[in-house]
Amino acid sequence: MTTAETSYSEADITVLEGLEAVRKRPGMYIGSTGPTGLHHLVWEVVDNSVDEAMAGHCTVIEITLKNDGCCEVSDDGRGIPVGVHHQYEDLTAAEVVLTVLHAGGKFGGDGYKVSGGLHGVGISVVNALSSRVEVEIYRDGKRHYMDFVEGGQLETRLGITGEAPGGRTGTTVRFWPDGEIFEETRFRFQTLSERFQMMAFLNKNLQIKLRDERSDENHEEINYQYEGGIRDFVAHVNASKESLFAEVGYIEGIEDEQEVEVAFQWNTGFNSDGLHSFANGINTLEGGMHEEGFRSALTAVMNRYAKKRNLLKENDDNLQGEDIREGLTAIISVRLADPQFEGQTKSKLGNVEIRSLVQRTTNDRLADWLEEHPSEGKVIVQKAINAQRARVAAQDARKSARRKSALDGAGMPEKLKDCASKDPRESEIFIVEGDSAGGSAVQARDPRTMAILPIRGKILNVERARADRMLKNTEIQTLIQAIGSGFGDDFELDRIRYHKVILLCDADVDGSHIRTLLLTFFFRQMRPLVQAGHVYIAQPPLYSTVVGREKLYLKDDHAKDAFMIDNPGHKREFQRLKGLGEMDFDELKETTMDPSRRNLLQVSVEMLTVADEVFATLMGENVESRKRFIQTNARDVRFLDI
Repeated sequence: MTTAETSYSEADITVLEGLEAVRKRPGMYIGSTGPTGLHHLVWEVVDNSVDEAMAGHCTVIEITLKNDGCCEVSDDGRGIPVGVHHQYEDLTAAEVVLTVLHAGGKFGGDGYKVSGGLHGVGISVVNALSSRVEVEIYRDGKRHYMDFVEGGQLETRLGITGEAPGGRTGTTVRFWPDGEIFEETRFRFQTLSERFQMMAFLNKNLQIKLRDERSDENHEEINYQYEGGIRDFVAHVNASKESLFAEVGYIEGIEDEQEVEVAFQWNTGFNSDGLHSFANGINTLEGGMHEEGFRSALTAVMNRYAKKRNLLKENDDNLQGEDIREGLTAIISVRLADPQFEGQTKSKLGNVEIRSLVQRTTNDRLADWLEEHPSEGKVIVQKAINAQRARVAAQDARKSARRKSALDGAGMPEKLKDCASKDPRESEIFIVEGDSAGGSAVQARDPRTMAILPIRGKILNVERARADRMLKNTEIQTLIQAIGSGFGDDFELDRIRYHKVILLCDADVDGSHIRTLLLTFFFRQMRPLVQAGHVYIAQPPLYSTVVGREKLYLKDDHAKDAFMIDNPGHKREFQRLKGLGEMDFDELKETTMDPSRRNLLQVSVEMLTVADEVFATLMGENVESRKRFIQTNARDVRFLDI
């Protein structure tokens, strides 16, 4: 979105509060000092460049990972203002931006009409959490330079160091994350690549380049630029699925400096959760007013169209939203001057006025699109009618299951060994692969807080099944009953019986497959459970060895290799542990279940579109795209996070 030319000067930089205590409590500002917080530093710097692009002043952003641990971000925007700041007479505006928390051009003034940076904490936090920061500003024909050391201490004051080559404008920021703050200061190329691709999709024609100059890495330079914007985004998400029609639909609307664009395409899959929304480039994981407006208008438009075309008779029940959204992949992107974010993670859009804009746009433009695409309209409605029939069949299956549960008494699965505690906050359920492993786990558990649910074999792949077929599967029924909060659109997070749902599978290929099937089920049918951080993966060790008189357990081959690097003189054999079912209960307790010694992996979803794509690729019908995914990620498999 290009706005009219506006000023961007020292007067547009507003100060809200001083930079204090960031190094003492980094988690308050960037979430954690682990990999998520580390990469958050990059997002903060790049978001500033993207805001320049949204304001119509930046076309290229280049990110380079240097050999010495530095991350360099360079853009061709207007350059941070370099004059003396109106609130700080002894500091330039650029120095204020780098040293004062929440100082920037997005809190007033005419620097930015629309920006995504408001949700963040500013580049000053990057400065506070880095051992060194260097800034080059190209503006007014000159090159300006300053640098900072030891968490934001100004070392070289801003000054002119020469002419701007070729009259270039823009900003280059180099920063070295502080090893005293972060557990790990190594950036993960794949994490950066996924995020930058999403940014490029959301900003049509913006070019984002990512290169890795680290000598021990072997990544080709990536160059993202999409003429089709979010249309290309939908095509990318749907690439591993079978689309119902070739063209990606697109509608847009602009009103009072607010803008909405929606791209959409249906596929043959059975998921109704393919709706992804963004506000000013921020992924609104919890939805909000823009999603509400689209959902309600989509349902109304499709029902009107189906009846007008006689695909639904007047006396037929209306199609419900979930019927229409089955197999839909849609990206909703809105831009607005004053976004109000709500929710626990500040990822829910609360602006009421955007709901009516999205609703009006969808009502008018989608109706036009359907009239212009009658064959596509017909297959969409036909798919929704099939989904409606399956939904009714699933409701009957649910009622039957409830009646059966009522007759059985407590309604809990027979093979569930429940815990004594009825407080979900302290209760855990281990979903264990195999009955024999379940027996060991029952002996190894703390019966007060740990429940055990053994599952037999590989559960149904829900990526390829509708709800009615899913509910006929015994293992799936058992999972739904045990967790106790419904599934799909009926899932209610506040009814869950356990705050930790722990997947305990063998450390081999079959165990990995079962774990992926379970994760697919939770992501597709109980997504709020995953998003709230209640799903964990237990990590039973693959090897044991003796050091002195002590037995040491090692998680996998990587852990074994790391151990040998640290202990090159180790001569004892490594015992490869067999499946869970063959571990003694005390061994299982010591290595995998005892809260004081175990190492659980929490499953998180940072970007729904990436997770959606990964599950569709791994568990869907398209063999070729699955093969490509595995080949691409094989070298990085120890970091594979879904």
